[in-house]
Amino acid sequence: MIKLRLRRMGAKKRPSYRIVVAEHSSPRDGRFIEIVGHYDPLTEPATVKVNADRARYWLSVGAQPTETVAGLLKRAGVTGQAAPEATATEQAAEPASV
Repeated sequence: MIKLRLRRMGAKKRPSYRIVVAEHSSPRDGRFIEIVGHYDPLTEPATVKVNADRARYWLSVGAQPTETVAGLLKRAGVTGQAAPEATATEQAAEPASV
């Protein structure tokens, strides 16, 4: 199975991560197929950069994201809704049909 998951980079106690497409049996920092983005949790706010086209492609061919990567993709606006607060205000702005 192909997975979208995090690969740890950076120095000791200064982690940054790459979002990679890898075979599920490969080690965490081992062989991967493609890099589709990166995540830096130490910046304020945390930095998430994703190549949305490539991420959508891999999801469309059956790649499964890990829980963490699924949340990051949602936050980056690749899957689902990027900001749930925006949807609530959009729904409030629409007139109710009776």
